[in-house]
Amino acid sequence: MENIQEVTPSVVRSPKASESRLQLFFKKLMQQKVLVFMSMPFVLWLFLFKYVPLWGWTISFQKFRPAKDLFDQEWVGWKNFRFLFSDDSFYRVLRNTIVMSSINLVLGFVTAIVLAILLNELRQVMFKRVVQTISYLPHFISWVVAANIISSALAPEGIVNILLTKMHLIDHPILWLGKGNYFWGILGASEVWKNVGWNTIIYLAAITTIDPSQYEAAEIDGANRFQRILHITLPGLKSVIVILLIMNLGNILESGFEPQYLLGNGMTVDYSENLDIFVLKYGMNMGNYSLATAAGMFKTVVSFIFLLSANSIAKRLGENRLF
Repeated sequence: MENIQEVTPSVVRSPKASESRLQLFFKKLMQQKVLVFMSMPFVLWLFLFKYVPLWGWTISFQKFRPAKDLFDQEWVGWKNFRFLFSDDSFYRVLRNTIVMSSINLVLGFVTAIVLAILLNELRQVMFKRVVQTISYLPHFISWVVAANIISSALAPEGIVNILLTKMHLIDHPILWLGKGNYFWGILGASEVWKNVGWNTIIYLAAITTIDPSQYEAAEIDGANRFQRILHITLPGLKSVIVILLIMNLGNILESGFEPQYLLGNGMTVDYSENLDIFVLKYGMNMGNYSLATAAGMFKTVVSFIFLLSANSIAKRLGENRLF
């Protein structure tokens, strides 16, 4: 018999295969045309308000003067970026942004997960609903109102100083919002108070997908409530926790604007000023639009890099089947 040489066929996409995939795509598109039409306003909004304004990045390479046309401006190249990265205040602001964002991220995750587990363990339905409602309410309060409540509570004659004085934990009232080293802790506690109830929603929804028979089997085997939480509830939340954590990595430079702007003051500016306030200060107060645009561009580029990194991590985790 003649020797038959085995040849590994190469994977080649034929025009017919590409055409069939294209036909399949348009077929599915027509089947979901209602959803496509419903999404068109959102796609249009995204294009008009997120992509079209990107032309304004050219201001960061100019010595921008509002009275002149865009192409009549003086082009200065990377001068604004060199000034930005040589400015000590920029690194201070960058430090504040990263620290406050990290505090909000860690406290937001931990408190939301703990509250969701505690609410899930409640057996009194009415009490559970009352706690949920109370924890949700601050989320619907604007930061203007919330900042006034926090400022009143932390004032020298506020409820916090009164309680601490009555409990003999402090000898005299403290000006909490007048000391910079207290600001990060106050901001983290304020974010938790305002958003913890809202953040528990997705974790409570994830807990409902856990098979109740697992709890029943664990209870029959003699596992107490803490062991059931440790070995059933938390593993059931693992995928949701990992996905949300990866998604939030792309917003590491988004530490907020309203709470820092409303709660901060001249005595705490070294700790309260973040990138958003830095951009506002140089852009609106000082009229240096080019430097403000350069700072905003830096923030966007870094966030984009973090987002790509988060997508890469998610892909690797998916390939390793950790979910």
